[in-house]
Amino acid sequence: MKSLLVECGWGATRKKDGYLKRKYNSLIARRGKKKALVAVGHKIIIATYHVLKNKEKYKEPQLHNSTERNKKQIAKHLAKLKELGYDLIPA
Repeated sequence: MKSLLVECGWGATRKKDGYLKRKYNSLIARRGKKKALVAVGHKIIIATYHVLKNKEKYKEPQLHNSTERNKKQIAKHLAKLKELGYDLIPA
């Protein structure tokens, strides 16, 4: 069973730009490659269960636009630097 999870996870991570590939990449740093593959395979099994249970098509979760979130974080950090007394000169 575990090898099936790993094979499914491996296949899902090869998609060009998808939810499972991003999930895999985020898990690699924290858990390592093998555990990340098992986790992605587990996500596939859970999604399959819900598709079969609810008899509906699979809808991939929306990918968040990380650039917008990054801009907000950068602005927040710059505001903190200004509070600390640093002069910010645009490049």
